Amino acid sequence: MESSDSSELPTPGIHGFGCTDVGMVRESNQDNYLLAEGLSLFVVADGMGGHNGGEVASQIAVETIDDYVRLRKKDGPLSHDGPLEKHPAIELIASALKQASARIHRTAVRSPDLHGMGTTVTGIFFHGRFAFVGHVGDSRAYLIRGNRIEQLSDDHSMVAEMVRAGMMTPEQAEQSHMKNIITRSVGVDEDVAVDTIVVPLQPNDLYLLCSDGLINQVKDEEILMLAEENFVRDLPRKLVEMANSRGGDDNISVVVALIESLPS
Repeated sequence: MESSDSSELPTPGIHGFGCTDVGMVRESNQDNYLLAEGLSLFVVADGMGGHNGGEVASQIAVETIDDYVRLRKKDGPLSHDGPLEKHPAIELIASALKQASARIHRTAVRSPDLHGMGTTVTGIFFHGRFAFVGHVGDSRAYLIRGNRIEQLSDDHSMVAEMVRAGMMTPEQAEQSHMKNIITRSVGVDEDVAVDTIVVPLQPNDLYLLCSDGLINQVKDEEILMLAEENFVRDLPRKLVEMANSRGGDDNISVVVALIESLPS
């Protein structure tokens, strides 16, 4: 989903690009993504649920987050003079994901064929000189700065929790049959705990959001390599092509946002 509201003007210095693909195995694409440069908002959602439930859940998620942030910004500027951890943009991105969870859950309750549907959501809202990340599930947010790549989000998955607890090595996690079991999602319950991360911006930062269809096939250092070798606008497509060349066993979505310059 790309925002096309003619009343929006692209945010100076921030440029976003995205790509989604069904992959080589699945029959339908349950991923959705949002590029809303005018809102400084970028989202990836990876749906789950029988029939078309996953696709419905991820679509509701990106639409709800878009609507919520748009309405909140119309209420006035997010001015803040206090400590960063109290910045209203943190509450905004978390509340947007919570609103999405409530709406998905209500929709599933009303429609028996959508019972149990949910979605991962990873989104970034840029405001001032900071990136505000909201995250639920095992889609990921990365920062590429200079010649380094850093995973910003923590996976809410069974194997990731076992790795953090010292019960499994990262290498074992990659091979585990449990690696697709997520422990937190948007919409399965009416409310959800949202992880938030705040990152100070630097010029030429590249933020990347992706569903697990990418990270199951492409390693972090390969993401960095392709980022260094390709124009930013081509990077999502190049990463999708690499994942598909290795089997493409899941839907694949990639969104990138380049910080060309900082707000004055």
